[in-house]
Amino acid sequence: MRVLLVEDDPMIAEAVRTALLQDGHAADLVGDGMAATTALRTSRFDIVLLDLGLPRKDGLGVLREMRARHDATPVIILTARDDVPSRIAGLDSGADDYLVKPFDLDELAARMRSAMRRSTGRSSPVIEHGAIRLDPATHEVSLDGQPVNLSAREYAVLEALLQRPGMVLSRAALEDRLYGFGGTIESNAVEVYIHALRRKLGADTIRTQRGAGYFIPRTPES
Repeated sequence: MRVLLVEDDPMIAEAVRTALLQDGHAADLVGDGMAATTALRTSRFDIVLLDLGLPRKDGLGVLREMRARHDATPVIILTARDDVPSRIAGLDSGADDYLVKPFDLDELAARMRSAMRRSTGRSSPVIEHGAIRLDPATHEVSLDGQPVNLSAREYAVLEALLQRPGMVLSRAALEDRLYGFGGTIESNAVEVYIHALRRKLGADTIRTQRGAGYFIPRTPES
């Protein structure tokens, strides 16, 4: 996933960002509300981790502006404000979840997976598509019950395609899943990962829509 982390405390920001990177996510960090709004207007993210007490514009302002322009990106509030009115205000402003500091990083990861399931309309924590099984909690992938070894970026591409079978994702959309701000994007990186996935999972697993991008058929062929 590509994650926008909005946090002005350097120690917390570095700890969370490091955990996100270790979990295979592309993680972009901004430290104030105005920078968060700019990032959200100019880039696509899978999920936002949002502090409330931010310089220049508070987190609720960022969140309310997102929802006012119909940006449905999942948002998890990360804050030290543990009183009930603050929780209610955050959830009623459009947050998908609310986590009080200090929090366990494993719990944050689980809440992120839950928010992503809801945003893609899934109820099961595991994604199954024909003979392919992908577990977002462990990053394990299997084909016909046999484990398949994928690199972190191969996994990210496969997860993006499996979350929305039948939907064509452009090369740019897949690059967004792989690289954060300032990341060096190799010209043929997506094609390399698609080729590797086809080799490991079957040539017909991922289809090419010429001039548009890639997709996994909605109904797997027998």
